[in-house]
Amino acid sequence: MKPFLGLLFISLFVSCSMSDDAGPTLPTETEAEAFARNQEEIEAYLEANTIIAQTTSSGLHYTITEEGTGESPAANATVKVKFKGYFLNKTLFNPTTTADFNLSNVITGFSEGIRLMKTGGKATLFLPARLGYGVYGSQGGIPPNTALIFDVELLEIVD
Repeated sequence: MKPFLGLLFISLFVSCSMSDDAGPTLPTETEAEAFARNQEEIEAYLEANTIIAQTTSSGLHYTITEEGTGESPAANATVKVKFKGYFLNKTLFNPTTTADFNLSNVITGFSEGIRLMKTGGKATLFLPARLGYGVYGSQGGIPPNTALIFDVELLEIVD
């Protein structure tokens, strides 16, 4: 009986001492598995919504919804954009925001997509997780390995 009580005490101690905020959750799938799944999810979304998109070699899907008349920004340019972000189920995670930022300081797919645009243009970007917040997601409420959509308007190239 004593070994059983000791085991019970240890299991209660361990379970009570662990907190829910012990750090990031480990991913349940590899980056390659998540990428393949994200590509299928994005393609299904595009088909279900009758959207014709182009795809880059990195896996970014995009549509230019309004051609701009200005120049395209360089990879290290500072730009002013208006954008909103949402999941494939159309749940908004970032309401429409206007911001200035350097393209070298944002997620890969956002930077890549904006460089495909011209000043004054609008686009919708469909990012697999590896071009977004990856296997760990973000503390801002984006789960791990989640594909994202951004509606973007390139207002100006600041420098």
